[in-house]
Amino acid sequence: METREILKKVRSGEYTIEEAEQYFRRQPYEEMGYAKLDTHRQIRSGFAEVIFCSGKADEHLLQIFGRLYEQNQEVFGTRASQEQYEMIRRKYPQTIYDPISKIIKIEETDKIKSGKAVVCTAGTADIPVAEEAAQTAEYFGTAVERIYDVGVSGLHRLLSKLDTIQKANCVVAVAGMEGALASVIGGLVDKPVIAVPTSIGYGASMHGLSALLTMINSCANGIAVVNIDNGYGAGYLSAQINRLAENGKQ
Repeated sequence: METREILKKVRSGEYTIEEAEQYFRRQPYEEMGYAKLDTHRQIRSGFAEVIFCSGKADEHLLQIFGRLYEQNQEVFGTRASQEQYEMIRRKYPQTIYDPISKIIKIEETDKIKSGKAVVCTAGTADIPVAEEAAQTAEYFGTAVERIYDVGVSGLHRLLSKLDTIQKANCVVAVAGMEGALASVIGGLVDKPVIAVPTSIGYGASMHGLSALLTMINSCANGIAVVNIDNGYGAGYLSAQINRLAENGKQ
């Protein structure tokens, strides 16, 4: 919850001065011993803190999840396991989990999504990373259109969707193997392209390194590259670009 919202609630009588004081005491971060919750993240960057769930102890994850939910009335986590979801759902039954993207969240149902980002994949095997990107962008208020399985082995599939891609504020291109999809899209559209190499491929793909090097060395302009399998990073960046584009139209 932003500072302005707290002050409005005090003025309307919904919050007492003591409740507001308790909130501000936790600024700009809340010390939990094993973690420091960045409660000012949304004020600084426009988007609230997200939980990277993988590797966290159950008790730590549950407490972090709960504190962020209390603060923001919604919470978003990446790389969550089915077991972590079951553990969190016992306390927060409204929690939603997607086993494909491994995203876990409690989200406002009436959230308005604006603008447009397009998320493309080269193949069906790239969808888990693409969904992490798409659902991240959607959580941060961006309308997303998915265009999957349009890799360069069948270029006509991509060309048939070119009009749709051109209408977006930015494009996320997710590809493993040789990773050529981002370069092709970058050469066809006048939109920023966020390239996401995935670890999909055979031996010499080197768990995504081949696609990463292809994308970094692209001769097409307007391409930014994130780390291997980093769908979250791509989705976050696409939401930032989309927000700037939409603000510029107002």
